[in-house]
Amino acid sequence: MTKSLLDAHDAILSDLDGVVYAGPLAIEGAPDALNRAQDAGVQVAFVTNNASRSVDAVAEHLVELGVTTDAEHVISSAQAAAELLAAQLPAGAKVLITGAQALADCVQAAGLTPVRSQHDEPVAVAQGFNPKMVWEDLAEAAYTLADKSVLWVASNTDFTIPKERGIAPGNGTLVGAVATATGRQPQVAGKPESPIFTTAAQKLGSTSPVVVGDRLDTDIQGGNRAQIATAMVMTGVDTYQSVLAAITIERPTYIIETLEGFFEPYPQIDVEVTPTGARAEAAGFIAEVKGNELTLNGAGAEVDSWRVACAAWWVAHPDVHEAPRAPEVFNRG
Repeated sequence: MTKSLLDAHDAILSDLDGVVYAGPLAIEGAPDALNRAQDAGVQVAFVTNNASRSVDAVAEHLVELGVTTDAEHVISSAQAAAELLAAQLPAGAKVLITGAQALADCVQAAGLTPVRSQHDEPVAVAQGFNPKMVWEDLAEAAYTLADKSVLWVASNTDFTIPKERGIAPGNGTLVGAVATATGRQPQVAGKPESPIFTTAAQKLGSTSPVVVGDRLDTDIQGGNRAQIATAMVMTGVDTYQSVLAAITIERPTYIIETLEGFFEPYPQIDVEVTPTGARAEAAGFIAEVKGNELTLNGAGAEVDSWRVACAAWWVAHPDVHEAPRAPEVFNRG
């Protein structure tokens, strides 16, 4: 029997928004697919950059949407930040919390002592998002970080967050305020850096995990930085066109239309470098690249056409680091 994509992995490290749910509602088929993976013996953990929400609250929401899970299978950027701090500090070390109670709880669970004032003589600062944060909180962090020996770890640096009324400043904006005041830059635990993914894989004891996400610049880049296989699912932010044009660090190992793609065979794509570019063939499609022109011919599933197109384009343009690069001409036969 032909093996499915899932057979190559022992754990799924899943993003949330755009993969499991969109707004308050589950993405159609996503909870069932994740439950089916667990029934097949593949562990599923959920990786979130939200450092203001407890893992218990995230797990409750997922259960309400029909996902079989618990708080032990939710890994937040707050947890990753706490682990990053614990790896560099002695047990019981004082850490100034610039963020929500969820971050303080994670720091304490990692064997460190959360404090809220420079007067407590902290040796590190942990900064995470808190919608109730005020100027005094940022100032306290800046005062503490004036001592260059104080370690600074940010849970994540997302510059924006989507809210009901539109796009609002995220933790990256608040981290930027402290960075401007201090002239320093923090270590970052969350996406797109690797610690949150290595923390998740280690927690599960996984040796062959796969990261699944809908964003190239966070999920896919972070998984790639952690040297973990990555799967781009087309149910959220990014599109087939943006995947094709992705910079090298944001190119996924796999492209799947929905999470059901884990239960289907993944095509073996034959790729070769040619004198003018590259050629790729699989699943009834042939893609050829000549300079900045991409030509695709064949018939079959749309997702397979993009898999083949991406394979050819990426081989022809392997080192793209500064900006997305798309074909100047894309002919679809």
